[in-house]
Parts: sequence; C-alpha cells; structure tokens
Amino acid sequence: MDTLALILSIIGCLNWGLVGIFQFDLVAWLFGGQGSLFSRIVYTVVGLAGLWCVSFLFRKNILVEGE
Repeated sequence: MDTLALILSIIGCLNWGLVGIFQFDLVAWLFGGQGSLFSRIVYTVVGLAGLWCVSFLFRKNILVEGE
C-alpha cells in the first residue's frame, strides 16, 4: 500500500509540475477535461494517496523494511 501511495503521489506531483511550468494538465488531457468523471476519480485517488503518504512523517524506521 505504501509503494502504491508513493507512486500515485509522484504522478500527482509530476502533473502539478506540468500545470505550474507549462499550464498543461496531463490528467485532464488524457481523460477528457478536469470535469470528466474519470479525471475526477484520478484526482481523488491521487489525493487519497497523498493523505496516506502524510503518515510517513509519523512512522519510525520508514527507510528500513522489515523492522
């Protein structure tokens, strides 16, 4: 779950970078605009993944697997 959340958060960060630098929303472009159902689902899933990643800040030994 952590890896999936991190991958989705990275995708979201890259999309925001594209929006900030080039004013190009890749998710909206791929899925039919910001208001389309699928785009909204993608935005929601990425947002939830970002919230999950906040828990990384409060975990002990996040860099060491299996402890």
